[in-house]
Amino acid sequence: MADASDRPEADLPRGIGAPATRALVAAGYTRLAQLDGVPVAELAALHGVGPKALRVLGEALAERGKSLG
Repeated sequence: MADASDRPEADLPRGIGAPATRALVAAGYTRLAQLDGVPVAELAALHGVGPKALRVLGEALAERGKSLG
């Protein structure tokens, strides 16, 4: 049986929701660290990534000393 670490999106916060997770993975963002410096407008343009997902991602990055662009 696979555990959460086997999922490519395992590093993305669960609080962003499934549509946002699918959109990010489809765009090639499979790890939270990859989002450091990515413009908010670029992420917001992805279908499924809304204000809540952007807030959660921003908070998760801030906890690691990183931020969205």
